[in-house]
Amino acid sequence: QVQLVESGGGLVQAGGSLRLSCAASGRTVSTYGMAWFRQAPGKEREFVAGISAGGGGTYYTDSVKGRFAISRDNGKNTVYLQMDSLKPEDTAVYYCAAKRGTASYTSTDRYDYWGQGTRLTVSS
Repeated sequence: QVQLVESGGGLVQAGGSLRLSCAASGRTVSTYGMAWFRQAPGKEREFVAGISAGGGGTYYTDSVKGRFAISRDNGKNTVYLQMDSLKPEDTAVYYCAAKRGTASYTSTDRYDYWGQGTRLTVSS
């Protein structure tokens, strides 16, 4: 079993920056693909960014390209999401997820483990 705990959410003004962290425990996630998803009120959970097990591959939804950066530190069993130039439409609960294999990063049903989420609110 893998437990994922997100942290770093909060309230930030538009244009600001924030870094989310996802700490894994229970077993190493160094062989897992990792991703961040988000869910805004009244909307479905959507893919934000993903990173391959070794960190060599990163993937982003179009709306965050150039503003967000996903990274991982396998030695610390932790994944990060650096978010810059934040917009009010980035407001959501952000979830960390882990999956085995190399299949699609964008589908929620590919993931084996999920965190409880951390809330981000971007004020205009």
